[in-house]
Amino acid sequence: MNRRDLLIGGGLAALGTLVPATARAAAAAAAAAAKPDWTLGVTDILEDIAPRSLRRIHGRAPDLGGTLYRNGPARFRRGDSASGHWFDGDGLIRAWQVRGNEARLAARFVDTPKRRLEEKLGRIVQPGFGTLEQPGAIVGSSDDTNAANTHVIKAGNRLLALWEAGSATALDPASLETQGQVTFRDDLKHMPFLAHPRIEPDGRIWNIGSGGAAVYVWRLSKDGMFEAGEAVKLPMASYIHDFTATARHLVILCQPWIAGAMKLPFSKSLTWQPELGSKVLVLDKDDLSKRRVYDLPPLSFFHLGDAWEEKDGTIRFDGCFHKDVTFAVEGAPGLVEGRYVHAERPELNLVALHPDGRATLTPAGITAEFPRSAPELAGLPRSATVHVGGYTGDRPFARSVGSWDWTSGRHDSFDFGARHLVEEFVPAGPHHLIGTTLNLDARATELHLFDARRISDGPVTSWRSDVALPVSFHGSWVSA
Repeated sequence: MNRRDLLIGGGLAALGTLVPATARAAAAAAAAAAKPDWTLGVTDILEDIAPRSLRRIHGRAPDLGGTLYRNGPARFRRGDSASGHWFDGDGLIRAWQVRGNEARLAARFVDTPKRRLEEKLGRIVQPGFGTLEQPGAIVGSSDDTNAANTHVIKAGNRLLALWEAGSATALDPASLETQGQVTFRDDLKHMPFLAHPRIEPDGRIWNIGSGGAAVYVWRLSKDGMFEAGEAVKLPMASYIHDFTATARHLVILCQPWIAGAMKLPFSKSLTWQPELGSKVLVLDKDDLSKRRVYDLPPLSFFHLGDAWEEKDGTIRFDGCFHKDVTFAVEGAPGLVEGRYVHAERPELNLVALHPDGRATLTPAGITAEFPRSAPELAGLPRSATVHVGGYTGDRPFARSVGSWDWTSGRHDSFDFGARHLVEEFVPAGPHHLIGTTLNLDARATELHLFDARRISDGPVTSWRSDVALPVSFHGSWVSA
């Protein structure tokens, strides 16, 4: 199993059929004529956001300093063309800086080869997860289609903008200027590097690169330098967006969304095969040849929480699970066109991998997405899971933030109401959560700080920007 096999497995070997861009653009234009208000969450940002102060609209902040870096797609349309999927818009890095009561915002697009080409041509041409290749496309490797739009972490003295099918892209943490795509080792250039690395409390970074029937396991130092890597065979050629880890093990959940003949857009390579069930691969961090495989019912997912291991060897982790891939296949493409497909909502579950080989699921009984926990507890025993939720049947996107306690069954949450689109919230220090919402009435993105011990009390402090930014995916809090 070599690097070329992994690249081919990641859908980089063949291109989709060329089709006119006008059909999709016409559909987007028609939808725009009577678009619902939630489409503000998939609006286009045309240029970088210069640094500016936010207006404090509620409360007083505690003595907290740092920056919430967030990443997400923010340019979906050019000229008469449009992206074919929510996941394919250009990545915009947002820096929400907090110093006591004062907060500031700056945002900058990741300067990728994809973005440079499409800016020059004035239209969307590069293929992606769900976007077809158009005339003028240039695809020599995965990184020519790399949107760098999913997550951002800090490693050493640089930010890494992440996208699941290609290289990390380095940026300057202060200016957000793009420094270039990262090659961790010369012979691993363009290798897939997932958008959801697992970071140990001491800063060491684990990640995988998904490639159909195999993954490449990355191990980096806390400064983001290459330490080790190895290709590992999967139980099945599953689409993988996220994985998790305990202090001693890597845990890779394989859903029955199976990669077949590879082509771009990558979503066209995948078929939902629920009869296969799901499988969980557990690898020993010290010896990746030591492996165990567990069986679960068929489920679909994008995001998992941190895993931990108990004294008897039981491994537990939480995830937000769908019963099928309707959202990925129909819902997410529809968002760009202003259509809401009433996809099934993700439900929070706790997975237990028992020493006797059994795997069990325990539902929390709530809909939830973007599970997060305190970075200092990564891979260690915990009970609480931070998440967003409150999904309703009349629109996409969340409306609440909360914390579910697996020990007590207590759900501590705050509902922003139907006029806010709620993005992921993350821990900021030991006692606070920080995150953003898009206020539809104010047509502005807001920054909110919560006491993590009393979420239902509402934000401790809220600030409002003077811009409406599209809904983003993931981010990291970096203390000052």
